[in-house]
Amino acid sequence: MTQAPTSARSTPRHHDREIIALALPAFGALVAEPLFVMVDSAVVGHLGTAQLAGLGVAAALLTTAVNIFVFLAYATTAAVARRVGAGDLPGAIRQGMDGIWLALLLGAAVIAVALPTAPALVELFGASDTASPYAITYLRISTLGIPAMLVVLAATGVLRGLQDTRTPLYVAIGGFGANAALNATLVYAAGLGIAGSAWGTVIAQNAMAAAYLAVVIRGARRHGTSLRPDAAGIRACAHAGAPLLIRTLSLRAVMLIATAVAARLGDTDIAAHQIVLTLWSLLAFALDAIAIAGQAIIGRYLGAGDEEGARAACRRMVHWGIASGVVLGLLVVASRPLFIPLFTTDSAVRDALLPALLVTALIQPVSGVVFVLDGVLMGAGDGPYLAWAMIVTLAVFAPVALLVPSLGGGLTALWCSMALMMSVRMATLWLRTRSGRWIVTGAVRR
Repeated sequence: MTQAPTSARSTPRHHDREIIALALPAFGALVAEPLFVMVDSAVVGHLGTAQLAGLGVAAALLTTAVNIFVFLAYATTAAVARRVGAGDLPGAIRQGMDGIWLALLLGAAVIAVALPTAPALVELFGASDTASPYAITYLRISTLGIPAMLVVLAATGVLRGLQDTRTPLYVAIGGFGANAALNATLVYAAGLGIAGSAWGTVIAQNAMAAAYLAVVIRGARRHGTSLRPDAAGIRACAHAGAPLLIRTLSLRAVMLIATAVAARLGDTDIAAHQIVLTLWSLLAFALDAIAIAGQAIIGRYLGAGDEEGARAACRRMVHWGIASGVVLGLLVVASRPLFIPLFTTDSAVRDALLPALLVTALIQPVSGVVFVLDGVLMGAGDGPYLAWAMIVTLAVFAPVALLVPSLGGGLTALWCSMALMMSVRMATLWLRTRSGRWIVTGAVRR
């Protein structure tokens, strides 16, 4: 791969163009993903309350099962980007194929576990007697689509590593449209009910996986790369992804603890907490798009042996993270009179919601830095440090959050503990980037 001179590639304007070119399509693809569940909810909601409740339980289980394997996208992005930076496109494609084969193996394992245990899992999540049959039906059918979902994650990582975030956007839009059409057709026209919604999602996810595989296979053939599974390569992908799995599980533990604490505060606070958490997730899409750009860009610079380019890109992305966080925080404050009525008309919920929203707005610049540095270190393949940093963060957050109810704190105190969590994450990530130990050049991180 031909590289421009370092001086030409280290200017702020050049980095801005790279970040925008990768982050904007990535943002669109990220926003499209949760729309799958929204479409299912909208269609199934007209079948009845029990069906919608069953969907809610099954969707939560399904989302958890898939999201814990998000490392398939992150680790693959970093590994492929390094190969691209080193000018080894055949090796980049081979690296991506290893990630896809790992996704298929993990998907098969999840099916083997989830199908027989679906009733127990639904019961564990507290589904009612009327909702349970619908939850079990949806979960069992949708589980068949998990291998395709994991292939989508891995293949998305391949394309991001190849500096292509537009194709994932197009595939996500196509998948969303297909899912909506299939749901309407199978649920109502075919009369399959909630099972039709599940089958629609399975078919749409498999179509997305097929589209990704067509792109990757075409690239493999162009560069003469084997499509056969390679045991050593698959093991290497699993080894690289394991620390990121620990990081993801620790992060999800934070969210579960926060929700559990909010539930102990009472119905008003848990309702307000759910609204703040929904907004938090929406804001995260914008910041995560910059992190995705960071994974791809940093991996490519390090693969090319360009330490200064990687440092310059990191600095520029931090500026982007701070600026984005400030803008998002101001938007939260300015738009609160508009979006709060969309969620609730209960004055008690509004009173609990407002100060927690202000805390969320204030920590957005911190969140911007956290997301960016998280992406930088992922792009560098610094997974073990990210795992330890998140474990430390969880160890600090958990006792503080769990003390909130016993100390008489409310939702605002809980979200102050979330602000503490983000501050600890920023401190651990900032120390790592300042140390320079994340900078390891070469086509493969040793």
